[in-house]
Amino acid sequence: MKGVTIFTEMSALAQKHNAVNLSQGFPDFELDPALGNYLKEGFETAYNQYAPMPGLPLLQQSIAQRVQQKYKVQLTTQHITVTPGATYGIYCSFASFLKPGDEVIILEPAYDSYAPNVKAFGGKVIRVPLDTETFKVNWNKVAQSKTAKTKALIINTPHNPTGTIWSPSDYEALKEIVRDTDIRIISDEVYDHLSFEDNSHYSILQDEELFSRSYVVFSFGKVLQATGWKIGFVACPPSITNEFRKAHQYIGFSVNSISQYAIAKFLQGNHQLDALSSSFQAKRDLLLDEFAHLPFTIPFKSLGSYFQLVSFKGLSTLSDRAFAIELTQKAKVASIPLSPFYQEEKDTQMLRFCFAKNDATIKEAAHNLTTYFGA
Repeated sequence: MKGVTIFTEMSALAQKHNAVNLSQGFPDFELDPALGNYLKEGFETAYNQYAPMPGLPLLQQSIAQRVQQKYKVQLTTQHITVTPGATYGIYCSFASFLKPGDEVIILEPAYDSYAPNVKAFGGKVIRVPLDTETFKVNWNKVAQSKTAKTKALIINTPHNPTGTIWSPSDYEALKEIVRDTDIRIISDEVYDHLSFEDNSHYSILQDEELFSRSYVVFSFGKVLQATGWKIGFVACPPSITNEFRKAHQYIGFSVNSISQYAIAKFLQGNHQLDALSSSFQAKRDLLLDEFAHLPFTIPFKSLGSYFQLVSFKGLSTLSDRAFAIELTQKAKVASIPLSPFYQEEKDTQMLRFCFAKNDATIKEAAHNLTTYFGA
């Protein structure tokens, strides 16, 4: 296992050097006040003891209604388990079926919890690199990596760290690979409300064939910009849900009741969740505009998530990790190097910047970088 994550490392460095933190994926703006009001209401109406292990029924029902509205898919409480965050949901998914020696295909670059989760249960990570220019999936390589020991494939769209999204052909290729196998799919869809340029996120929930073998992982932290609440949910077919809950009951058991109540009430209201994509696209565009005169190269616009990749090829001979540290210390702007998203780190000369920030924060970061580069 590695030491502290790159996110912990860079956020701590940002704090130490009083740098603008565009590294870790958390917003710096206020939540909708309605959430606070619902928290108070939950406290006053005695939602202060253990919630049921699968989740507060009120929240499960609110989730089902939201899924019906967004994806036109009907779920019941037997499909939905509320979890203490999406990262936990991914871990618990593996805990429910993975055995020593089982192989799991991971598409890299990837969120850094995936591989340690697999290894924690004695599994073997099979890494398949995305295209180095477009970060698209090479399905021929995925097919070649499949063996009799392959038990799962973890996918992520909209993608962290690259901001790419899947096309319909990706889902068709995935179906061809897993058809007539017992391979499970863990679908990390925490940025499902954040897709840009008129692209709609297509969820595994919407494909009956794929959903029948899937754990679909969501995050209220990302949807509500309340990352510190650490609440998400996992949707599975009932047979897989039963396996998931057998693990969940002994790992986390349940999630705090008062926050579940607040989120349930919030989801029942008209809080413009479908407007999030346009709001965050505007933040992405602001970052791109503010960075336009800097000597970075933008390989492509982010099409989803909180993040934009930039390349510093030709600007420095430092590794991406070392350059990110230098920018934090000297330019007073923290980012995340791309290399830690690979299990075998390699210098990518690329950085990930988070644009889920106040406009003033993005502009301050651009000003600091302008001063540093003399642009």
